[in-house]
Amino acid sequence: MSDTADEIFERLKQDHDRHRELLDKLLETSGETDERQELFTELTKELKAHAAAEEQALYSTMLRKPPTTEDTRHSVAEHHDIDEALNDLAATDMAEGGWLTKFKSFDHTYRHHIEEEEDDHFPDFAKHLTEEDEKHMTEVFERRKREEKAEAEVTPEKKEDAKE
Repeated sequence: MSDTADEIFERLKQDHDRHRELLDKLLETSGETDERQELFTELTKELKAHAAAEEQALYSTMLRKPPTTEDTRHSVAEHHDIDEALNDLAATDMAEGGWLTKFKSFDHTYRHHIEEEEDDHFPDFAKHLTEEDEKHMTEVFERRKREEKAEAEVTPEKKEDAKE
């Protein structure tokens, strides 16, 4: 694996570490406090921007490499589920005990997703990348993440859309 491949995967892991930090902080909050609101807003924008950038930079590249298409599709499908879960959390009343229950389930799912990426997918993907791929991915990721984060929506759903 070249240094550039290290660079893109290192960059993605930095984001994942930031996400773990936000999840930890959120798990310590209770009720509909400003802190919970702010942390959830930050987490949502961060995750949505990260997923979109990761898909455009990393996964669009990996889809073109037959040995990695199945893992790639799996991760992209999980991104869709994560997005839905975030929208559902946003539509759920934070003051309700049910919010934390949903959040804990989300926390578990998301941590599993990033561990799978870091432990299984990234090392495997790295074997199939050219230096050109890697340089392209790093540039695309940074640019797309900035754009996405600026536009990320937190509550696209209304309260009545929250799942029971």
